Amino acid sequence: MSQPQKSSNLVWITLFLCWLTAMIATLGSLFFSEVMLFPPCVMCWYQRICMYPLAVIFLVALLSNDKNVFKYAMPLVLLGLFFASYHNLLYYGILPEAVAPCSQGVSCTSDYINWFGFMTIQLLSLVSFVIVFILLLFLKRKAS
Repeated sequence: MSQPQKSSNLVWITLFLCWLTAMIATLGSLFFSEVMLFPPCVMCWYQRICMYPLAVIFLVALLSNDKNVFKYAMPLVLLGLFFASYHNLLYYGILPEAVAPCSQGVSCTSDYINWFGFMTIQLLSLVSFVIVFILLLFLKRKAS
């Protein structure tokens, strides 16, 4: 296998992992709200607004082998990362509830799941955005 072909395969695999992460996050959030009937809070909606398009963007980039996906995916990832970080800071009480945008309806600090004593929906979202962020940085390095 030649070096350019290895690089192309690595780019495709990275794009696939980005798409897979975005799809799992999207389907997971839909499962929690539509099957488990956990109503999303305001911060969850902001994160959904950032994550759902990423599943489509990465699929299109994957099918067309678009190495320039970094340019249009990274802004959504950074926004989602900001909202997910803010949500976790609220959840863990590092930021006071007075700065929470969830003043009505479902609280941003709702504890729907708590797997293994630490894995919450808020943390799952943050982990998803961090994984996509790292993969995109790796993709940019390999594609250039």
